[in-house]
Amino acid sequence: MAFSESFLDELTARNDIVSVVSEYVQLTKRSGSNMFGLCPFHSEKTPSFSVSQDKQIYHCFGCGKGGGVISFIMEIENLSFTDAVHLLAKRAGMTVPDDDTPAALKERRSRLLELSKSAARFYYNLLSTPKGSTAVEYINRRGISKEMVRHFGLGAAPNEWNCLSDAMMAEGWTADELLESGLAKKGRRGGLYDTFRNRLMFPVIDVRGSVIGFSGRILDDVEPKYLNSPDTMIFNKSRNLFALNLAKKSRQNRLILVEGNIDVVSLHQAGFDCAVASLGTSLTPDQARLMTRYTQEVVIAYDSDTAGEKAAKRAIGILENVGLNVKVLKMDGAKDPDEYIKKKGADAFSLLLDKSENHIDYLLGSVSSKYVLDTEDGRIAFFREAAELLSDIGNAVEREVYSDRVAQLAGVSRDAVKLEVNKIRRRRAEAMRKKTERNETRPTLNLQPSDRAIRYENPASAVAEEGVIKLLMSEPELINSCGALSGEDFTSEFLGKTYDYIKEELKKGRSPSLAALTGLLDAPAISRLTEIIQRPEVPGRREQALTDYIEKIRAEKLRKTDKEDLLTIMSKYRQTKGFGG
Repeated sequence: MAFSESFLDELTARNDIVSVVSEYVQLTKRSGSNMFGLCPFHSEKTPSFSVSQDKQIYHCFGCGKGGGVISFIMEIENLSFTDAVHLLAKRAGMTVPDDDTPAALKERRSRLLELSKSAARFYYNLLSTPKGSTAVEYINRRGISKEMVRHFGLGAAPNEWNCLSDAMMAEGWTADELLESGLAKKGRRGGLYDTFRNRLMFPVIDVRGSVIGFSGRILDDVEPKYLNSPDTMIFNKSRNLFALNLAKKSRQNRLILVEGNIDVVSLHQAGFDCAVASLGTSLTPDQARLMTRYTQEVVIAYDSDTAGEKAAKRAIGILENVGLNVKVLKMDGAKDPDEYIKKKGADAFSLLLDKSENHIDYLLGSVSSKYVLDTEDGRIAFFREAAELLSDIGNAVEREVYSDRVAQLAGVSRDAVKLEVNKIRRRRAEAMRKKTERNETRPTLNLQPSDRAIRYENPASAVAEEGVIKLLMSEPELINSCGALSGEDFTSEFLGKTYDYIKEELKKGRSPSLAALTGLLDAPAISRLTEIIQRPEVPGRREQALTDYIEKIRAEKLRKTDKEDLLTIMSKYRQTKGFGG
């Protein structure tokens, strides 16, 4: 483990979880010391994200994520355990002791970054050679200036199988490094071939200025149009944005979110240096949270086709969920920003930006366009869908303003709209209240939820194993009644590891720390552990409950051993009788 437990305990004590979470999530007091808000890790309309000040943990009843203040920062800021500790230490004004991250791991990461930088330089230099002629023709056809080519570090991947691989290995890079970086793939006969071929290359540069991956635009009609580096130790496309390293320096006080890299380059060339793209993927919550570090307003400028409109509606919810002010650009007469600027110029696009619609206007317009409002059935259908939309608006003043507009379009009174919206909000609040009560009072939650990574081979034993962990975390003195129970007796690896850690800490006279466990376990395990810890206390004799749990664990282990022994005996018998293995 990289840091001492005493340091981690002080770190978490000086970073109150409610204070830290409140910097990212708007929390409202509910009951006792628990606070609730909209989960920052998945889109939702009613708060299911709970923060306990007493236990210093968070847990979402919707997506299941949970943990302490360190795991929260790891998730929300897309950081490693070590980097999250450094961020919290800086926040609390603490000095971080030297960590013991393996030197080999640091060296491996450093090598991949250097390799990516070398590859970017290689692709860029190819533009000045005959092998880059196809890419240069495409650049000229799209009207991209030489200044923008240099600014973005654009390059060419020729239509050859081993051009990059051969050049990088000649520089001293290994085949394993090329494979790990995603720059090359292994062929059927074991050789290497380049991942990117016949493409205009866009290096993906993080906010620290390091080349972490690539996005390649095809130069013919082959699909996919854009190809991105696979996830590696240094690159995750769902957690990065193309050109954010440049857009973060903009003085325009907003970010323009577009679909393609060419749109980004075109906008920057026209003076809109705040444009970014989501690397060929649908916008993710991680990318939205990344934007909040640099702006409070995002203008969505997706393509004006059906797919673009659908993507825009989805992006609105994600961006709004992290607290960003969202506007949507409508580009009449052009399919994307690049085409609009070429047809009408940068000044026209600037005016369009200033007139961009509030996302509620945009969504209401989309709803109204679906129905014929001069018919009774059309108005009723519009009214119902619009009321659902209005009920999502948290600000009462905004609800009032848009209720007037819906009333006018639907041909009903303002009071009728208000009545329907309030009815929907009450229904949702009641459903959330019941859901929260179920989750807070049930002694054992579903062991195998479909959207979580934790899977138990033996659910019967796992229930008992979770029971032991829960008891020891709430009443550490019960460790004296555990006897010779070991983590090896557990069927769940992460529960066994947690038990051994708790036992070792209590033996040393220290309290087990969720912060320390965050450095030992992965995110799904920490979420599961948090769920276990926060379960309500079950009344009754704790010692007897512990004894029952231990007996169940041992009985399940014995049953498994007996089954394995029986299978071994049967196998040997079959072999001696000549039935084969």
